[in-house]
Amino acid sequence: MADSWVNSAEILGSDLHLELTRAGSRRNALMAALREAIRDGRLAPDTRLPPYRSLAADLGIARNTVADAYAELVAEGWLTARQGSGTRVAPRPASPPPRTAARRAPGRERGGRPSGATGGRRGPRPAPRPAHNLLQGQPDAASFPRTAWLASARRALTAAPHEAFGPGDPRGRPELRRALADYLVRVRGVRTDPERIVVCAGFAHAVRLLSGTRLLRPRMAVESYGLAFHRSLLRSAGIRTVPLPLDADGALTEGLAELDGVRAALLTPAHQFPTGGPLHPERRAAAVAWARENGGLVLEDDYDGEFRYDRRPVGAVQGLDPDRVLYLGSVSKSLSPALRLGWMVLPDHLVDGLLATKGEREGWTGVLDQLTLADFIESGGYDRHVRRMRQQYRRRRDQLVAALAERAPHIRVSGIAAGLHAVLELPSGTERSALRAAAWQGLALDGLGGYRHPDATTPHRDGLVVGYATPPEHLFAGALDALCRALPPEQTAT
Repeated sequence: MADSWVNSAEILGSDLHLELTRAGSRRNALMAALREAIRDGRLAPDTRLPPYRSLAADLGIARNTVADAYAELVAEGWLTARQGSGTRVAPRPASPPPRTAARRAPGRERGGRPSGATGGRRGPRPAPRPAHNLLQGQPDAASFPRTAWLASARRALTAAPHEAFGPGDPRGRPELRRALADYLVRVRGVRTDPERIVVCAGFAHAVRLLSGTRLLRPRMAVESYGLAFHRSLLRSAGIRTVPLPLDADGALTEGLAELDGVRAALLTPAHQFPTGGPLHPERRAAAVAWARENGGLVLEDDYDGEFRYDRRPVGAVQGLDPDRVLYLGSVSKSLSPALRLGWMVLPDHLVDGLLATKGEREGWTGVLDQLTLADFIESGGYDRHVRRMRQQYRRRRDQLVAALAERAPHIRVSGIAAGLHAVLELPSGTERSALRAAAWQGLALDGLGGYRHPDATTPHRDGLVVGYATPPEHLFAGALDALCRALPPEQTAT
């Protein structure tokens, strides 16, 4: 037996038949019936659903049951709810056109399996490509300065000495190290000279090289929220990571002295990743004091130091003690991760050991890219590009904040004074459903929980990490619209 309801045209504009099976709760049965009606097209996008009272009366169930089912489907992205507009079926982004299958040999499936060998069963279809990319950590690829970069490449290639085309120096090209030394002193307050800079292929490459020197073993302190990929790199090198608690002022570096066996700490002082905000000056000083007193080392990940919007730039911690702070940077956020160019500013006593680990020849970064970046910096092209992108990203950030203020004022946004992403703080227990709703809307983005260290004592926070730099300009408004539809509704007391 099943409960049935035939809705009148006065409510939906067309008849709709729902069947609620008696198995399980009424709420789950109603949710399943509505999902099925949306999935098979009987409930088209933007169709207005009946009020709680009407639907409850027609189905013979409690009004609160209908309200709870609607709220859950809104959180999952199947429905939308706006004051004055009622509850409606959410728009669904169009799926990308199917790719043309690769030509196969007659009579055989891909991989050499004879046709029909699976008895007519097909393998799982690949997941559709998201319509909107709001993943953090990626700059707008369409904004790469192709013309200016090409001009620098031509100048650099023309001026390059013959020896530049021989085996690469593991330190990196001297032209680039000189340009970086001048730039980092001027812009980030780093205290260095070209002989203390070693070029690498980015942050991950730097961590691999440092792990090979045994400087970071056996245990290393990291912030309780950060990239799991970085933690996995350290773990694969036999280094156990110990989480430092976080609050609004960054990592609680005062606790470093209490961690047994910890010789190094990895911090993001200019803009804590991913929660946002600079490390408090007293905690910067505490980290440096710990390193001095215990023969330790602070690794400073300055992953997006150029992008500041609502406050003055925060200088590098390395400037407080160049002998105890190792500064790491790259062009992955400012230009493109495809260039694979980064740098380490090392204390004097670590340079030789790091070079011994790296090897006698440069095996990672291309000479032409190094020479081009050196010219790009010295010609002023890098400064001009960063200023232009700072304005563009600030405009996007403002669009994100304005859209949320209008359509989801109950969602608090944090970490927006700098960087290329924001954290949307969600009501407790709603992160998973919000991620499902985002996937339904064709959005690629991360939940905050995926960045939390598994051993962290910092309380768990539900949230979404929204990268606003990645989408092309013409798609950004659509991405924000989809994001707002995916957010959970404001919770009201019952």
